[in-house]
Amino acid sequence: MPRHPLPALHSSLDPMADGFAQTVKQQADIVRIVGEAVRLTKAGAQSYKGLCPFHKEKSPSFNVHAAQQFYHCFGCGQSGDVFTFVQKMEGLSFPEAVRAVAQRCGIPLPKQEFSSPEEARDARLRRRLLDAHEFASRWFAEQLQSPEAARAREYLTSRGVTQQAITTFGIGYAPESFSTLRDRMSGDFDEETLRASGLFSWKEQEDAAGAGRPGPLYARFRKRITFPIRNEAGRTIAFTARALDADEKSGPKYLNSPETPLYTKGSVLFNLDKAKQAIRQYEFALLVEGQMDCISVFMAGIPNVLATSGTAFTEAQVRLLKRHTQQVVLNFDPDTAGANAAEKSISLLVEEGCSVKVVTLEGGLDPDRFVRERGAQAYIAVLRAARRHGDYLIDRARTLFPPITPDAKAKAIEYLLPHMQRIPSRIARDEFAADAAQKLGVDSALVRQELRQAAGARRSALRTSPAQQGTLSAAEKLLLRVLAQPGNAAARAHACTRLAADANLLDGLAAASLLDTLRALASSAPADAALPLDAISDSASRNLLATVLMEDAPAMQSITDAQVDDALHALDHRRLEQRQRALRRELADAEQRGDSAQVQTLMAEKIALDRALRQQES
Repeated sequence: MPRHPLPALHSSLDPMADGFAQTVKQQADIVRIVGEAVRLTKAGAQSYKGLCPFHKEKSPSFNVHAAQQFYHCFGCGQSGDVFTFVQKMEGLSFPEAVRAVAQRCGIPLPKQEFSSPEEARDARLRRRLLDAHEFASRWFAEQLQSPEAARAREYLTSRGVTQQAITTFGIGYAPESFSTLRDRMSGDFDEETLRASGLFSWKEQEDAAGAGRPGPLYARFRKRITFPIRNEAGRTIAFTARALDADEKSGPKYLNSPETPLYTKGSVLFNLDKAKQAIRQYEFALLVEGQMDCISVFMAGIPNVLATSGTAFTEAQVRLLKRHTQQVVLNFDPDTAGANAAEKSISLLVEEGCSVKVVTLEGGLDPDRFVRERGAQAYIAVLRAARRHGDYLIDRARTLFPPITPDAKAKAIEYLLPHMQRIPSRIARDEFAADAAQKLGVDSALVRQELRQAAGARRSALRTSPAQQGTLSAAEKLLLRVLAQPGNAAARAHACTRLAADANLLDGLAAASLLDTLRALASSAPADAALPLDAISDSASRNLLATVLMEDAPAMQSITDAQVDDALHALDHRRLEQRQRALRRELADAEQRGDSAQVQTLMAEKIALDRALRQQES
């Protein structure tokens, strides 16, 4: 039988580091670490469930097992351990993930190794970029106290930004100089880092041969108030900066960092690092448009507030937000641009199964001004009175198309239909349609008729069920656990030996191919090898294994060789019984055809089979 290749647990570390990775993994709590990014709920004695962060879904199919320290999504098939999760969520190499998990657990780090020069170079660049942004953030904060920054301080004071807020959010000032920041950083960072950081710009120049080459660096942010953009872990990865002057020479009012190895526009939510715990505590997120709105609301004592950071709300941000909550309150600016942004954000959130409410502030105020002029308690009262998104959209339709004429009513319904179609729940769609019909003076039957085709074609949220779970016997499940899980080297070795000696034991089993693969992997794996989910290429088999491992079962250490033998005996007995039933059918067919030679052959096999079954049962 061919041997299945066993991937090394994580080949990017040397053996000494592999031992360190195992130490970290044993001490790490995968539920806590995954729970920082995904809202998990208890699903069993040792299992937890939540919405998968790796693909769109409306019903949770992402599972984490506390005792076995692995995760698996039955929807998209992603699986792995605590290191794999951190790698995928934060875009890290394996050594960087080990480092990150070790730091969270307070474990001292050994010397780091990488699998290739490219991996090492990329990791070093990301570390230097993080250091560069922390350096720039501190430097900008220092410059805010300089004489040149007097106008910036006056502006912040006029906006009600306190010193506490300045410190909390790391607000700073970028001087007007083209070269000061470059000169200050060049002593600590190489040119590659400076050019990759997004903190500087340059113009292409021609050399003597006419070829293009990058020109000297100059500061991207000048004469601006700076706001650090931080990742979910609280590390500065980019900046947004507000101009103090409004002339054409100063450029846009707000200027963001370009995309870098650290920063992808549309994949970051401003203030998530500080708001995520409060979002879970209060079970909803308040989403505003700008940094100043977010800062004012946060400092007023409403900590579960986020901002879109000057970009249009994106699907990536929806997925990021859904890790923490599916309840969202929108409070965008009341102008046309803000209303359009609110409408698009509602569409994205509702289509992803989120419950959305909308706040519209009186007097055309934005959240920042409202909080400063009317106080935090008045703003909290407004939040409590937030309207359902459907009511908000119907009122917007009535404003855009006053339902006076049949043509205006038709346009209003046409405006609302796409929003209705995005609602996953048929009951919620019907309720929305009835409300719209009543408020627009239209027959509700006509609105429902318009919806019927879209509702019928809409896909319901599908939960991928484990393939053939119901066909597995207790014996198969026990063998799957023994072969797949570390913790009982003796039982694993015994099962491998028995299965290798009699390959017929697996005949006719639903999990035959999976058990054979696991036997081959276990035969060449160390006793403490990781769960081999990633080594299973077939998604149905991977789901099947993950389902078995997610079930509550006795600890691996308690399984004995005798239990393994009993399981194998049960499988062999079932195999013989299945063959016995098949022989009866074949004998009947042979007798009906009058094939005496075939009858004689089958009878001999049947006698031997009956004898074997009697011996097993004795």
